[in-house]
Amino acid sequence: MHLLVGLGNPGRTYAQTRHNVGMWAIERAAARWSIRLASRGTAQRGSGRLGSEFIELAGLLDWMNLTGPPLKGLLREFKIKPDNLILIHDDLDLEPGRLRIKQGGGAGGHNGIKSVIEALGTPQFTRVKIGIGRPAPGLDAADYVLQPVTQDERAVFTPCLDRVVDALECLIHRGLSTAMNQFNIREKPIQDEA
Repeated sequence: MHLLVGLGNPGRTYAQTRHNVGMWAIERAAARWSIRLASRGTAQRGSGRLGSEFIELAGLLDWMNLTGPPLKGLLREFKIKPDNLILIHDDLDLEPGRLRIKQGGGAGGHNGIKSVIEALGTPQFTRVKIGIGRPAPGLDAADYVLQPVTQDERAVFTPCLDRVVDALECLIHRGLSTAMNQFNIREKPIQDEA
């Protein structure tokens, strides 16, 4: 069994902000895999199968900085070890729409990841990072992640979320190394023919 968790902040005020791209990915996966999400406890949750694999999807309904304890509770409830956790979240250090899959490592300044590592007592879980880019000079990063995405960014994130779901399918069916080799690449721009 795999637990796939998207990070974000609760409520309509934050629903369309950059910090919530992890939640959007869970919603996109649920739609593609015909899994109904419903509010249960500390998360929007749904269960289903992806081929022969049983999966649990969750978009946490707690504040980003307090993500760790409810996530630990889900792992305990489903009797899942951290190495079967796939955490999906935003990343300031990647350009908008770029993906990076990795296992382990530090929090990289992300307070949600810091909370998860502290609660689980280990950084050894899989992460699917979705790039949101850096703020313009003079804009605080904390303010930037809590701003709604622009129309231009939405045009980038829409196909990106489909790639995230493709990456999740690859992770579940083909493993971490294959998924990293396939999705941790920079998209090549289309060159105009001369």
